[in-house]
Amino acid sequence: MGMLVVGSVAFDSVETPFGKVDDVLGGSATYFSTSASYFTNVALVAVIGEDFPEKHITFLKSRNIDVSGLERASGNTFRWKGRYTYELNEAHTLETHLNVFQSFKPVLPESHRDYEVVFLANIDPDLQREVLAQVKKPKLVACDTMNFWIQGKRDSLVETLELVDILIINDGEARQLSGEPNLVKAAAKIRAMGPKTLIIKRGEYGALLFTNDGVFAAPAYPLEKVFDPTGAGDTFAGGFMGYLANTMNFDDASIRKAIIFGSVMASFNVEDFSLNRLKSLDYSEIEDRYREFRRLTHFDDI
Repeated sequence: MGMLVVGSVAFDSVETPFGKVDDVLGGSATYFSTSASYFTNVALVAVIGEDFPEKHITFLKSRNIDVSGLERASGNTFRWKGRYTYELNEAHTLETHLNVFQSFKPVLPESHRDYEVVFLANIDPDLQREVLAQVKKPKLVACDTMNFWIQGKRDSLVETLELVDILIINDGEARQLSGEPNLVKAAAKIRAMGPKTLIIKRGEYGALLFTNDGVFAAPAYPLEKVFDPTGAGDTFAGGFMGYLANTMNFDDASIRKAIIFGSVMASFNVEDFSLNRLKSLDYSEIEDRYREFRRLTHFDDI
């Protein structure tokens, strides 16, 4: 059946200690759908401008991503410019130009309203609920958010969280949303808002999973070279949700396995700028790194 994602498609200009790129393909929904496409079919709903080249659409189609919900509007595509220092966990935003994304009002094609797995990427929580209202009978709904919405539209965000099964955010956002510096206490408060499954991303320190069955901790894959962390969280979410959509098994064991696949995909993403590494990725590499994750985290009870 596959899954539905609604979010942003953008152009990024990024500078890290290891290089610089301008106007490369980016956006939360782009990273997410590309990552998820290694596990399942993906329907992408987003908006692009008149300046968006056909080659990028051709790439998305080559990944069997359904772009019939990709709206081309009058104006320019969303653009983001950022810089990373050697503290690669934090992006320093230099410029943000919403352009056509500012007036984005997602309307799902009729063919997209039957999807049972839905991911609401980092967009206005009002829009997240509008999208969800157009889906007929979703079995699993997950969403992402950011500090901008937590601070500026908290009440609307809390209203959205009442409708979702899984929330995926980073540790700073978890502390801000809950008002708790301790992540265990923060998780309890956030899960009481609605999402019974909470994933807290911790960058190079991995991810924490909180469910009714307890807490699960997954490491980040140790890499010799990290070129660009842009989109790593969205790539993680894509691998995580893509695996669940493929199996349609949402029990705790499957969610834990999905966390590892999400971590695998994020580890590939940061090895190059933009989606370059994801474009060249072969599924056998994903399987090999998944097995390596298992080896890294295994120990015998002696």
